[in-house]
Amino acid sequence: MKRLNQSSNHTVLVIACGAISHELNYLKTINSWDHITIQCLNADLHNTPKKIPNKIKEKLDLVGGNFDQVFIAYADCGTGGLLDSMLNEYNIERLPGAHCYEFFTGLKEFKSLMDNEIGTFYLTDFLVKHFNRLIIKGLGIDKHPQLKDEYFRNYKKLTYLAQSKSEKLANQAKYHADYLNLEFAMHYTGLDNLKKNTLEGIQ
Repeated sequence: MKRLNQSSNHTVLVIACGAISHELNYLKTINSWDHITIQCLNADLHNTPKKIPNKIKEKLDLVGGNFDQVFIAYADCGTGGLLDSMLNEYNIERLPGAHCYEFFTGLKEFKSLMDNEIGTFYLTDFLVKHFNRLIIKGLGIDKHPQLKDEYFRNYKKLTYLAQSKSEKLANQAKYHADYLNLEFAMHYTGLDNLKKNTLEGIQ
């Protein structure tokens, strides 16, 4: 698919994970990306990643033809290459990396974080806010508390990758780390890498 200049009048559809909807819509507003339409899929798909390619394909087949360009605001997100295989059929690009954490931190920085402590569980602003729904209830820990130790037995640290400088979210993230009995760390990412990677995909 032909790449389009972000300042053109061509219409662009961004199909995104609901976990980054707030950040993408914020970037759209402050940068006046009026030619870009953002449509998000349910963030709960993070818990069933094999369903992601088919859900994106359904969205592409339903509305993709109404736009001059389509860009996918997902990383591989645990699909094991299935997402890339599907997108290759449409000649559509996605955000780089294996996880959404990487396009918040940048690939190099995320590798450094991983090398520093392999057994790390990561949270973003969205995951901090929706920890109970996506982690506690999503993984069934609310009904089977013993699963907490099973899921997190190999983790040593919880690192909060913060997109905002919210003291409230930082305190919540620390609370979640204590709940999981994990060492807590915080790393501020901001939105610069997400902006850069999104712009590169739609230019």
